[in-house]
Amino acid sequence: MRDPQDTTLPKLLIVEDDEGLQAQLKWAFDGFEVFIAGTREEALDILRAEMPPVVTLDLGLPPDPDGTSEGFAVLNAIMAMAPTTKVIVASGHGARESTLDAVAAGAYDFYHKPLDIDGLQLIVGRALNLHRIEAENRRLAQKVGKNKTVLGTLITGAPEMVKVARTIERVASTDASVVLLGASGTGKELLARGLHDASPRRDGAFVAINCAAIPENLLESELFGHEKGAFTGAVKTTEGKIESAHGGTLFLDEVGDIPLPLQVKLLRFLQERTIERIGGRKAIAVDTRIVCATHRNLDAMIAEETFREDLYYRLAEIVVTIPPLAERAGDAGLLAKAFLTRFAREMNPQVKGFAPDALAALDSHDWPGNVRELENRVKRGVIMADGKLVGAADLDLAPPTDDGAVALNLKGAREIADRQMIRRALARTEGNISGSAKLLGVSRPTLYDLLKQYDLQA
Repeated sequence: MRDPQDTTLPKLLIVEDDEGLQAQLKWAFDGFEVFIAGTREEALDILRAEMPPVVTLDLGLPPDPDGTSEGFAVLNAIMAMAPTTKVIVASGHGARESTLDAVAAGAYDFYHKPLDIDGLQLIVGRALNLHRIEAENRRLAQKVGKNKTVLGTLITGAPEMVKVARTIERVASTDASVVLLGASGTGKELLARGLHDASPRRDGAFVAINCAAIPENLLESELFGHEKGAFTGAVKTTEGKIESAHGGTLFLDEVGDIPLPLQVKLLRFLQERTIERIGGRKAIAVDTRIVCATHRNLDAMIAEETFREDLYYRLAEIVVTIPPLAERAGDAGLLAKAFLTRFAREMNPQVKGFAPDALAALDSHDWPGNVRELENRVKRGVIMADGKLVGAADLDLAPPTDDGAVALNLKGAREIADRQMIRRALARTEGNISGSAKLLGVSRPTLYDLLKQYDLQA
């Protein structure tokens, strides 16, 4: 429901080519912030910029004023771009069939010309009220969802990450090998542990090894183990990580960093399910599930012949792509609060939450280091905070500002939303400006202007 303290006028878009009716309708809705459009292009431009909750739409628009094709094109575009918008269609041709078709296509209601102002005001008011109720229901549902975890320990409210978690839950019951693809710091090991805990192997060991962190000459011994005397310094027989994970799960982090000679030996293990320790001659049967992760482009590595294609297909029976934090709308704030609770309990119990400028900074930051960067900044903030609230300066972040004040009004909220959507589009198109502009429904020059305005990089 509408906050009684909110004095902002609700927005109404009137799509009508008759200038006389434009003036009449604008006068009739003086309690609204009214926007007027006479063509499809004008209507969609205003829709993108203002996102009005209610639209009145004349189906007879130029260049087809005597038909309904242009009006239906506008209706279909609105339903695609803003499906929660309430569209009230008008027809000056007495065509009952057209208005019913429009309702079937997603319109909220209809009215016929000649215009009955009182009747239309009633329909618009009812549509606005319904839009507010639906928006509040979505907000409450999202709030409830954000208080829950998935995969046992994964905290998220982003649909993209919920989808990832559900995929992992489905494959956990099988023994399929899984590759987790994602940038550094996105939570690949957390997801691998969640997969293990949800699998029939949960009572076995979860053994993790970072293949990029171990020197090449030691990695083979770490993976396969060695016999006593196999090399200088081998004073006793030692199990490798693969053998230690017998009956459980082996997590190979940064699998793309395994050197080619060792890839051959790993492939042999995956084919035969036996290993030989360095210096040993006995084949040891090992039953372990392999889960891998990498931030590298394995397809490109295969093309460059730095990663074996046959090994990839053995490892990648299931591939799960993890989105970066910048693409997980709302997760930065949600995770930050969870980290703050943990770190405050451990290091600074007087800290109870975030100051408004810190929340704004968390929302607007690009998070190039993903969840790992977020965790580190919150830890720093808890340590540095002097009072009960962690500020943006404590996080070593600059808050977004508007004339020197933190932008918590509608303009600031729109800027935060713009930043999020632009980052998402750039991520999905790998920085392609034309593709990103198309996804966002703006021109290339407009996108360039937005990138400059928000100091974003393509």
